[in-house]
Amino acid sequence: MGGIFYRLDEMGEIFSRLDEMGRIFYLLHRDLQSCKSLYNKRLDEWVSIDRLDLTKIQPPKTEEKKKTLSQQSVSSKQNQNSSKQNPNQISLPGSPDLEQVNGINLTQFPSSSLVRNKSNSSFGRKRKAVQDEVNFENESSYSKNSENKTSSLRSGGSMTVHHDDVITRVKNVEMIEVGKHRIKPWYFAPYPIELTRLPCIYICEFCLKYMKSLTCLRRHREKCTLFHPPGNEIYRKDNTSFFEIDGRKHKAYSQNLCLLAKLFLDHKTLYYDTDPFLFYVMTEFDSEGFHIVGYFSKEKESSEDYNVACILTLPQYQRNGLGKLLIEFSYELSKFEGKSGHPEKPLSDLGLLSYRSYWSQTILEILLQLKSEEGATPVITINEICEMTSIRKEDVISTLQHLNLLQYYKGQYVICITKDVLESHMKSMKKRKIRIDPKCLHWQPKDWSKRGKW
Repeated sequence: MGGIFYRLDEMGEIFSRLDEMGRIFYLLHRDLQSCKSLYNKRLDEWVSIDRLDLTKIQPPKTEEKKKTLSQQSVSSKQNQNSSKQNPNQISLPGSPDLEQVNGINLTQFPSSSLVRNKSNSSFGRKRKAVQDEVNFENESSYSKNSENKTSSLRSGGSMTVHHDDVITRVKNVEMIEVGKHRIKPWYFAPYPIELTRLPCIYICEFCLKYMKSLTCLRRHREKCTLFHPPGNEIYRKDNTSFFEIDGRKHKAYSQNLCLLAKLFLDHKTLYYDTDPFLFYVMTEFDSEGFHIVGYFSKEKESSEDYNVACILTLPQYQRNGLGKLLIEFSYELSKFEGKSGHPEKPLSDLGLLSYRSYWSQTILEILLQLKSEEGATPVITINEICEMTSIRKEDVISTLQHLNLLQYYKGQYVICITKDVLESHMKSMKKRKIRIDPKCLHWQPKDWSKRGKW
């Protein structure tokens, strides 16, 4: 992919790349800084040049920083000194260069301040890092600032980095095929670069190994002995099962799972360091085997009581209540551990909606089931709600505030459920047909701090 992007308007950026046939494609990236969902890149699309309006290309506007008189005098002195030391040095011209692509002149800005500001003078190094087939956290080509951010987040259990490297992470896979489903990915994933140039990547739905063609997939299925995820099946009810997978014992499967998840999770950046994590894969069973529906991961040892590191329901199974089932299962594990838990931040836009909906339904379900003597008002505390649901206290309070249930009355806070909230809750609960049955969970928590190795 080219290292220079073209500015069409105030909301769009263009990248270019060549496919195996020598055709040039451009990526239309919507900059959503003016919107709430800054990280949403699901609208990115590779388009051919005939879909571009090249009559309205505008150069990027650079904002001039206001300097004080003292700063201007200091900068002028520095310029004079540098000119004396380097009399032969010539600055780059301000006028843009022209390049002809397919008979059409496009304006490039190789010395644009916009490029320098976004890449922090390491654009070339970051561009190279995208094409490598190794873990990006361990790349020496990252800038020192990015390395410090990644290390600090990793020590805290987070699997995210800052949005500074958005330029280097554009959607690179056109299509994947998993089982009977063909899916268009949403985000960048570090699959081998020779596979990203193909129209479709074929993935075995049982071991999650990726292949370049349908023929390779068929040959693989003749040799692959897996018909369910590796690890232990710890839950089964009807045709729904959960498997617990150790990231150290089943490293290949865990890494392939992380690569698959990265196609649909913009914030996820951890692909290969799977040893400190446990993966809980939800499947649906039929005559052909156990088909992956979604998963969540959690740290074996979490100093901040995280019960979820990453969580994903595959797109073909979304909008069926299965995301809430994954969340409910994670909190059921926290109940078995005897402690409250909460997911790592930041949550994706869809993840935040799912968690907020689950918290609301669970808390309202507890409140509506309260019993008291005739004529008396039911009484419950925030701590009691946390103990009954294993939801962290901060999440309980934020959910009550989001529903506008907390009211200040006679010197204390009381919970008031309005008619609209009650009707909305009853309507949403009718759609929630699948629930976790604690009796079907056969699992014992482990104390990983007492183990020499994970």
